Amino acid sequence: MSSQSHCACSGYASSARPGSHTKKKYGIWALMRPVIFPIRSAMVMSGAGSVAALGGIAALALVVASLMSHDERLWFWILLSAGLTVAAVLLRIYAFTVSHVAAFRLEILLRTGMSEHLARVPLGHLLVNGSGSIAKVMQEDVKNLHAFVADTTPLIGKSVATPVVTLALLLFIDWRLALVALGVLAAGTVCVSLAMRNNREMQEKYDAERERINGAVVEFVQAMPVVRTFDDGADSFGRYSSALDGFHSIMTKWLRVCGTSGKVGIVALAPLPTLTAVTAAGLILVQGGTLDFPRWAGILLLGTGMAESLMPLMWLNFFIRKANASARRIQALMDIPALPESGNALEPEDASLKFRDVSFAYDGRRDDALQNVNFQVPTGTVTALVGPSGAGKSTAARLIPRFWDVRSGSIKVGGVDVRDMDPVRLMQTVAFVFQDNFLFQDTIADNIRMGRPDASMEDVEAAARAAQAHEFIMELPDGYGSMAGERGARLSGGQRQRITIARAILQDSPVVVLDEATAFADPESEALVIEALANLMKGRTVIIIAHRLSTIRDADQIVVLDQGRLAQSGTHDELIAAGGVYARLWQSHEQARGWTLGASAHEQREEN
Repeated sequence: MSSQSHCACSGYASSARPGSHTKKKYGIWALMRPVIFPIRSAMVMSGAGSVAALGGIAALALVVASLMSHDERLWFWILLSAGLTVAAVLLRIYAFTVSHVAAFRLEILLRTGMSEHLARVPLGHLLVNGSGSIAKVMQEDVKNLHAFVADTTPLIGKSVATPVVTLALLLFIDWRLALVALGVLAAGTVCVSLAMRNNREMQEKYDAERERINGAVVEFVQAMPVVRTFDDGADSFGRYSSALDGFHSIMTKWLRVCGTSGKVGIVALAPLPTLTAVTAAGLILVQGGTLDFPRWAGILLLGTGMAESLMPLMWLNFFIRKANASARRIQALMDIPALPESGNALEPEDASLKFRDVSFAYDGRRDDALQNVNFQVPTGTVTALVGPSGAGKSTAARLIPRFWDVRSGSIKVGGVDVRDMDPVRLMQTVAFVFQDNFLFQDTIADNIRMGRPDASMEDVEAAARAAQAHEFIMELPDGYGSMAGERGARLSGGQRQRITIARAILQDSPVVVLDEATAFADPESEALVIEALANLMKGRTVIIIAHRLSTIRDADQIVVLDQGRLAQSGTHDELIAAGGVYARLWQSHEQARGWTLGASAHEQREEN
């Protein structure tokens, strides 16, 4: 990962020196550090634009004074006002241009940095936590930050500079009317502060209820087939209705708490009350002879500047809070520990596998998923992992390519601990064919090429032929150039499986892990999938996670796991003769094969 993209995503300052106790800094401003200079520049330019606009307004007051006194500098003040107004427009346009460019740059840095970091995070973490939350962070939260940097940061500069400069000009022109305008705003600010009491607590409750509504909507839509089959909608829609009731309750309470004072504050912070107060006070002073008309006109032109900028500044708090929440979620994603990498990567000598006293426990669970598991897989042999549900078969297989790291013991490939191998080299050595296969929204050819992007079309076609996929691919409208659809939706389960097998064949890894690769194949294509797997397994070291025992009778070795422990190992015949866990599993398998719906119904009639 580039240092710049890593800095953008980590979003906090921490010392790299040993023994440093510098605390990590979280939040939007820490995350924006790589583009902080253009962001600050945009804020300064926007503030300068606001100052120029106020200068243009002040120059208009001088135009009025020149008209009344027949001053020869009339046209100078007119041109100055026009020039400052043009400068204000140009500065604001340039400020938003700079902020938008910075926003796009930050977006690239964030997504690149997160992608590179996720490539080093244990795959097991992604499997356990799912892709939905990660996709939300990489899409919605990054988009929130983009919008904040592009559109909000210049407004912060404007909203800070305008009231300060306006107050200074008002005090310079006439301190009495400046205090009148300031008093109106102070009263409005007090009312708004009263309305915003307990705002953080109420905002948290509001966000929680809104998330509850979103979750209920998603559940209702995604579960629609089940709802329409088993439910009239009363239960599922009832949860949505309950979420709406909760949202209505918190909104009603919030409005009741801040209703009156909030309305008074909003009215007081509007330009009209300030203008009215300044007009009335100025009229009294003019009639008393202590204020001339040009200064009064200047006060009237500038007096609403503070009110017009303070209200947006208060609303900006919402956008800052929203962007800050997104920044923290991005930083939390970047805080997921990456797999430790060896400083001296070693190369495996062959394609053998060895589990030595392997123990492993999932995060948040006290019991071990695997306990002191020992077995060896010689190069070029087939080993099946079997056992009851929850025995640890998939866990053991997924420790080989380091979906997680073992808690104790070691897993060696070619005599080298997988933790001492370069992660890229490890993934090139071990190919994993899942039962839940995944295809990208890309062409069939590029899906097969995923493990070898530089493979020629001839190599792709040869891999597809070996995977029994060439014929159905050629029947597609564009052949190998046909789109697979999102998650391979345009293909059947058996077709998708053969594409993933072709991918593994093309990658040509010496070690292959098959996680019940025929699980989702339809009966018509199962024979083709089995033949494809046979081609994939030729000359390779193979680990098969087996649920259907008939598929692994001829395995060179069968490793039986039970409750995370090694229960038995041997060939099929040896394990049947020995009795025990495998023999019971095989007996259950044989009984299941002999069971039919018709036979069951007949037996039930006999019993009756």
